[in-house]
Amino acid sequence: MKKKSMLRRCSGQDRALLITGYILLGLFVVAIIIPMLYIVIASFMDPITLQNKGITFDFSKWTTTAYERVMTNSQIWIGFKNAVIYSVLFTVISVTVTLLAAYPMSRSDFKGRGFFNIIFIITMFFGGGLIPTYLVMSNLGLVDSMWAVILPGAFSVWNMIIARTYYQGIPTELREAADVDGANEITFFFKILLPVCTPVIAVLALWQFVAMWNSYFDAMIYLNDSAKQPLQLVLRSILIQNQPESGMISDMQSTAARAQLAELLKYATIIVSSLPLLVMYPFFQKYFDSGIMAGSVKG
Repeated sequence: MKKKSMLRRCSGQDRALLITGYILLGLFVVAIIIPMLYIVIASFMDPITLQNKGITFDFSKWTTTAYERVMTNSQIWIGFKNAVIYSVLFTVISVTVTLLAAYPMSRSDFKGRGFFNIIFIITMFFGGGLIPTYLVMSNLGLVDSMWAVILPGAFSVWNMIIARTYYQGIPTELREAADVDGANEITFFFKILLPVCTPVIAVLALWQFVAMWNSYFDAMIYLNDSAKQPLQLVLRSILIQNQPESGMISDMQSTAARAQLAELLKYATIIVSSLPLLVMYPFFQKYFDSGIMAGSVKG
């Protein structure tokens, strides 16, 4: 009823714009849901049936073979453990550095604010490049170390700008009250400012966790030891290079059977690698809208 009354109150041009927006949004949702449903269903399909007939809702043709092989493969669990460790450490370090850097940049009385702002902005458009970065990592002795994956991208200028803008939206009376009570900068930042910044902290943490969880390129460049590789590298070898871990298909005799099972494993590994993000997102959703909007309404 509310939607109908809103449409009635709109002019003809606004009504057409709203309807067009709803249609485009619906098409966008369908374009996301259909591939997701296909992957979920295909991960349970018998590989021969999937290859010959495609998707079917005949449950007698469904199997959990792919999940059993994924769950019992040691390299998957090693990659999963590494991905969790890297993502958590990266998130903690990144959010901490970002919040600390954003605080002085939000203060109008910070001398050199304009200079540092220019320096930060420049790094958003220009980078050192892959080879110089690799040489730096090598000279620091970080190659084949998890810190080579975590440290280079730990500071995000864009996230710093979001946090800075959020700080600037907090009433100045809060700082004045802290001054009256005799609180110094450290006390004000950690005990007064951060507790009221929960929405933006949650948003930054979600962004950085997802970014590291989905990242594979830095790990591919810097990590040589398979015991240190994250889950996304294992997933890459299955999806792009079509090379499942040998333990997943070693008992298959024919080449055709191995190829069919390898195709099925692609879908199962996609589901397994996406589960942590699907489980985590609902806990951050209530902070997401308020954190984004509060950090974007002020320039």
